[in-house]
Amino acid sequence: MSAPVQPPEARVETAHPEAEGYRAGRTLPLRVEAMRQLRRRRTLLMGGVLAALPFILIIAFAIGGTPDGEDGGGGRGGGSRINLMDVATESAANFAATSLFVSAGFLLVIPVALFCGDTVASEASWSSLRYLLAAPVPRVRLLWSKLVVALGFSLAAMVLLPVVALAAGTAAYGWGPLKLPTGGALSAGDTVPRLAIVVAFIFVSQLVTAGLAFWLSTKTDAPLGAVGGAVFLTIVGNVLDAVTALGSWRDFLPAHWQFAWADALQPQLEWGGMIKGAAVSVTYALILFALAFRGFSRKDIVS
Repeated sequence: MSAPVQPPEARVETAHPEAEGYRAGRTLPLRVEAMRQLRRRRTLLMGGVLAALPFILIIAFAIGGTPDGEDGGGGRGGGSRINLMDVATESAANFAATSLFVSAGFLLVIPVALFCGDTVASEASWSSLRYLLAAPVPRVRLLWSKLVVALGFSLAAMVLLPVVALAAGTAAYGWGPLKLPTGGALSAGDTVPRLAIVVAFIFVSQLVTAGLAFWLSTKTDAPLGAVGGAVFLTIVGNVLDAVTALGSWRDFLPAHWQFAWADALQPQLEWGGMIKGAAVSVTYALILFALAFRGFSRKDIVS
């Protein structure tokens, strides 16, 4: 007597759930995702804009003469207000610090929002997201790979600017100590480590924008909506920080600490403001990243 034929449902349940040799952790390697993002036109365009900024500033200083700013970038949260524009052409180090100052408030927000907000939403807009998941690439692995690469490119953008500024500033103004507008100077040996601290803090402070952009990228199929939404909410934070009537409530706004890195450009390095600002930014970023992973894991992927 022949064995009864199993119904289709039973055959599916008894089948091996994974193909031979399949390893979820090996899907979508970081180098593959990095090369995909590196070849995209918007990556090359953003890199070109950031690399061109120092040369634009050199031309502006050459046309306008000696910088004479009236309002500097104060280190909120404990740092005294300084005016980097007054000493921008004193040395390459001063020029690099000035380039970071003029771009940290808004320009450096753009690459962070672009790299983190475009990464998932662009796949959905191309209708390729469902094919990646069908490969199969686990959802957590997909998001993790894209987030790590996006943050890596964001950090690279922030490193590119001061590196180019140091090179261009050395050619235009010479290498020397970092002269402080409040008096005194940092030795040439201390200049690069202090600028590295500045870049690190700016990156950490921009994690909020990265979290906003990445979360919105998992909620929409429109990359421009995710990028624009993150930039808009960042601007709203800056506007709220300008409302002095909020008093101590502004301490909970990431924008309130965005220039705390000025404490690193003092004769005596001060960590207080940067630690507070980093704590606020990391807290918001972790919440937003968690929302992105939680929402995407339950989302119906139809594009």
